[in-house]
Amino acid sequence: MIAGAVAVWKAVPLAQRRMILLLVAAVALANIAQPYPDLAPLQHGPTLALAIAAPWLLRRWPIANKAAACLLLFLLLHTFAARWIYSYVPYDEWAQALIGRDVSSSIGMERNGFDRLVHFAFGALLTFPIGHIVERHGRVRQRLAVLFAFCAIGFGSAIYEIFEWLLTIIAAPDMAEYYNGQQGDMWDAQKDMALAQLVSLCALVPLLWCRRPEPARP
Repeated sequence: MIAGAVAVWKAVPLAQRRMILLLVAAVALANIAQPYPDLAPLQHGPTLALAIAAPWLLRRWPIANKAAACLLLFLLLHTFAARWIYSYVPYDEWAQALIGRDVSSSIGMERNGFDRLVHFAFGALLTFPIGHIVERHGRVRQRLAVLFAFCAIGFGSAIYEIFEWLLTIIAAPDMAEYYNGQQGDMWDAQKDMALAQLVSLCALVPLLWCRRPEPARP
């Protein structure tokens, strides 16, 4: 079994192995002196499970390093935000210490907006790798693959919001508000989904503009 796992690990490109190790290290660092230990497993558990499964997934469905890098950047940003369960990332305190002024008052924001940044990144960073995977392993044309990726971003956003709602009700009902990060906004889920979808739409432009010419059919 160990020999098989080692063989799977070595079958993954070196750059992608380093990405997996970096993600595991990031999850470990994010849980040092964890400020919200009760919610940490819900936030970091899926990321760690994905990192463990990644060698098998990448061997079965190999992807380009650029696509893997986009996935890594999103997961690193998620891991960073998850340390403070999104709603309490202390960027205002950091800005106050560095420049003497907090970000929220500078832009007129009344809530912690780091979760919006992650939803932005969801649309910006995942549209390309999803399209790449569908084109490469689904054997569809690039344009259709990119359009599928756009739809997948919307579907994924909706599924995540539903999963988040069900998880907090079933697993941690007394902490639902903290985990969901609504911060009193009843339309938070809809705004998150709309932002990810809008950014994904913007990402379509360069992907379609720079598409490779389709090979001539015999």
